[in-house]
Amino acid sequence: MKNTLGRVVILVNNYDDAGFFYENKLGFHKLFDATTNGQRYLHLAPSAGEQSGVWLLQADGPEQRALVGRQAGEQPLLVLYTDDFNAYHRQLLDNDVIIRREPVITPEATFLHFLDLYGNEIILVQLAGGENN
Repeated sequence: MKNTLGRVVILVNNYDDAGFFYENKLGFHKLFDATTNGQRYLHLAPSAGEQSGVWLLQADGPEQRALVGRQAGEQPLLVLYTDDFNAYHRQLLDNDVIIRREPVITPEATFLHFLDLYGNEIILVQLAGGENN
């Protein structure tokens, strides 16, 4: 049996603003963008050819809107692996993405924490040896 992760749902205030941020500032690629019966489905992957990724879902109602940017409470929402930490870090800086925790280098990995446009915390990691799992 093989199991895979499909999408992680991220609540957003605005599809277009969130899509722009994830595509243009983080370099994500659009997997799917369609509207059916008034519901928009916007799915993005961190790299071309990937099928796992995020599903940006517009918050509906006051309870969901209150969760935008804080779905994980005070904890990170996502961990994003890269095989080129320095290039991705430069991309974040060039795009004025807020770095919450500056890079840390350990024998096992190099990582930093950054925020998306709503304040969700994302950890960027490059494992030692270039492995990404």
